[in-house]
Amino acid sequence: METTLQDILKQIDLRQQEMIDLLCDLISFRTPAPPARNTQDIQQYIAQYLERIGFSIDQWDVYPNDPNVVGVLKGTRPDRYNSLIVNGHVDVAEVNEKEEVWERGPFTPIVRDGVVIGRGAADMKGGVAGALFAIKLLRESGLELPGDLIFESVIGEEVGEAGTLQCCNRGYAADFAVVVDTSDLHIQGQGGVFTGWITVKSDQTFHDANRRSMIHAGGQLVGASAIEKMMKIVQGLQELERHWAVTKSYPGCPPGMTTINPAVIEGGRHAAFIADECRLWITVHTYPNESFEQVSADIERHIRNVALGDVWLKDHPPSFVWGGSSMIEDRGEVFPALEVDPDHPGVAILAAKHECVTAEAASVDVSPTVTDGGWLGNAGIPTVIYGPGDLRHAHAVNEQVSIGQLVEYSKVMVSFIYEWLNTRK
Repeated sequence: METTLQDILKQIDLRQQEMIDLLCDLISFRTPAPPARNTQDIQQYIAQYLERIGFSIDQWDVYPNDPNVVGVLKGTRPDRYNSLIVNGHVDVAEVNEKEEVWERGPFTPIVRDGVVIGRGAADMKGGVAGALFAIKLLRESGLELPGDLIFESVIGEEVGEAGTLQCCNRGYAADFAVVVDTSDLHIQGQGGVFTGWITVKSDQTFHDANRRSMIHAGGQLVGASAIEKMMKIVQGLQELERHWAVTKSYPGCPPGMTTINPAVIEGGRHAAFIADECRLWITVHTYPNESFEQVSADIERHIRNVALGDVWLKDHPPSFVWGGSSMIEDRGEVFPALEVDPDHPGVAILAAKHECVTAEAASVDVSPTVTDGGWLGNAGIPTVIYGPGDLRHAHAVNEQVSIGQLVEYSKVMVSFIYEWLNTRK
């Protein structure tokens, strides 16, 4: 008797313990970032899982001991039918085991009262486990999958190392992509986030005994403290931030979401010097329809105008360094924004499958946080974020995910993957 999609959905209920065990296995791998450089073992586990169900494996080091894994399952008629990327990251938020009070330790999973507890349960090993389990059941069913299916298990998302960008640069693409990150089963886009360094630097150094001559009448010494001049830069950033709050908006985003956070300030040599250099590390949030390049250029232009209005800064203009490839390696990151087209066929099919499984209309909205999904969108791949887990639990002590939601999510993914791969281009 031929297996049907309904048979697979019943199997998810009957075999949900397999999915729970898979998630517990994934949680047990210690993959916090920072410190990172610790995902080799979990990636090998996922590569073997995919290999056993017929995927060909591409694995390469993004950083030492932090490899990406991409599994490819070629469709039976890939030239005529849609292809799909399923994307998830295996690094998890950092932990402080000495100070955080975990029930049994962040990497010792607990299953009780309808939840799985452990670091990464919500963000986002739950999504990875549910997607892998869904794909396994589809493969076991023998149902035809005409389109190509690509599973990307990536590193570095927690520290802006963008394993997903490396997949894009390696040439992986598809007609649609689902990033299975924490979204509480909402279909989401996201605003962008990027960091930047603004530096104010003097071309001279002065002993602190010269301060009197710099600031009092008749001192005749033209100089300045870079720290004090940075205060004007911070005020300029606040003015721009308020201007954005008044003039910018985006459907589904709270007013004033476009913020400029002065996160870290570093400056001065020691107490016997006038500070000759000051560096400000900022974090910028953008709306889904804004680009990193556009917004950073707007900030730079505004701050240069602020500097022109200062007698010292106009001759010592600030310098800017935007973004970065790693919060660990170069203290910088970029998460591109991601807009979702609600009329895209992939979004429509996913929303329909969500409603069919959950008996609730799908919410298509904007994530309050960021994922690697922007890199896929940036590469021209229509992409959504759709995964289990509540952001209130992500990064939290005793992080957890609902087993009931995991089951629903796996059913939606089975139904969506099957229909999308059987939809003509």
